[in-house]
Amino acid sequence: MPDTLKTCPGCGSPYAYALENDTFACPECDLVWSAPQEEAADVPTGLVVKDAYDNVLQNGDTVLVIKNLPVKGHPKPIKVGTKVKNIRLTDGDHNIDCKIEGYGAMALKSEFVKKV
Repeated sequence: MPDTLKTCPGCGSPYAYALENDTFACPECDLVWSAPQEEAADVPTGLVVKDAYDNVLQNGDTVLVIKNLPVKGHPKPIKVGTKVKNIRLTDGDHNIDCKIEGYGAMALKSEFVKKV
């Protein structure tokens, strides 16, 4: 029964009660109102990954590397300005999976890329 009692938006009475079809009534001020519809959250659901400039990244995007990134076992770093196509987003510290020409498959941190 406590789920059916509401506070009246008109007079603030705690004795408002539920009617039919998501409407409510107040016995003290005779106000009748509809229950507010549940609004969808503005926050996107699922994984949200942002680049170094707060642009939201999506699977399949193309990004540019903004800092020389050393690669273990490779004599040269990934240079600034290297274009990485068709990224895949993952959960974790290194949240971008990709293939970089000359380096192969690897994972990058989104803080070192910018969306093209």
